[in-house]
Amino acid sequence: MDIAMVGLGRMGGNMARRLLRGGHRVVVWNRTFAKAEELGVEGAEPIRELAGVVAALPQPRVIWLMLPYGETTQEAIDELVPLLAEDDILIDGGNSPFQDDVRRGAALAEKGIRYLDAGTSGGVWGLEVGYCLMVGGERTAFEHIRPVLATLAPPGHGYEYMGGHGSGHFVKMVHNGIEYGMMQAYAEGFELLEATEWDLDLAAIADLWNQGSVVRSWLLELAADAFKKDPGLEHITGYVEDTGEGRWTVEQAIRHGVPMPAITSALFMRFRSRQADTFSGKVLAALRNEFGGHAVQEKK
Repeated sequence: MDIAMVGLGRMGGNMARRLLRGGHRVVVWNRTFAKAEELGVEGAEPIRELAGVVAALPQPRVIWLMLPYGETTQEAIDELVPLLAEDDILIDGGNSPFQDDVRRGAALAEKGIRYLDAGTSGGVWGLEVGYCLMVGGERTAFEHIRPVLATLAPPGHGYEYMGGHGSGHFVKMVHNGIEYGMMQAYAEGFELLEATEWDLDLAAIADLWNQGSVVRSWLLELAADAFKKDPGLEHITGYVEDTGEGRWTVEQAIRHGVPMPAITSALFMRFRSRQADTFSGKVLAALRNEFGGHAVQEKK
């Protein structure tokens, strides 16, 4: 199938490579043209101008965006849409808020352009093992791009149609919220293991737990790899960023009245990771000193 990949970052570049390996014709564009040229060496067709992407594809065109959500994605859509024709397919595979998809899907449908929101999970490992794809939007567009989805996904049941516009990114949002909770639980458990009087081999424990344990997972495999590279994690800081999906998940939990204490706590712990010395911690220490005479650490 002929397809364009717009945005060749950590995900988009490897997705283009996986499509090339699957025998698809892949047109590529990136703001930094050198990345497109790199893929050109591997068989892709690099395009310097975004408008040229449309001209390079036969109708109905299939254009997959893998760009940062927000203005960057919207600007690309605004530039492409006037050049597209009826029945062309535009796919947002980034982590856009699902509300954007509902709005875009309705607006593009009026122009006869089919729109899909494709929640994409797999990270840097997706090139080799495949990407889990959660797709919302026009059902006819989903059916049209099945060959692309089948190539990108792992063998078997690696992609699925979720429903109308926004449903793909909504499901991916919840997926990432769950990821926050799982990662926080592992982080807390390994911190306790590290704090004991025994000199525990955390990499060995992570490997062990993946052998039939009820907490086995791919995340645990990655933890084992990280501990093998740096047993005490001495070469990194505990600063943890968030990319939005955890916040959006908690916002939707509030909107729908769904209790999410684990995911909410995990999100707040990411905020805490960015503070070396919090005022709330100072208040707690001062209160303990005032009512119980507990020692406080003086600031040096």
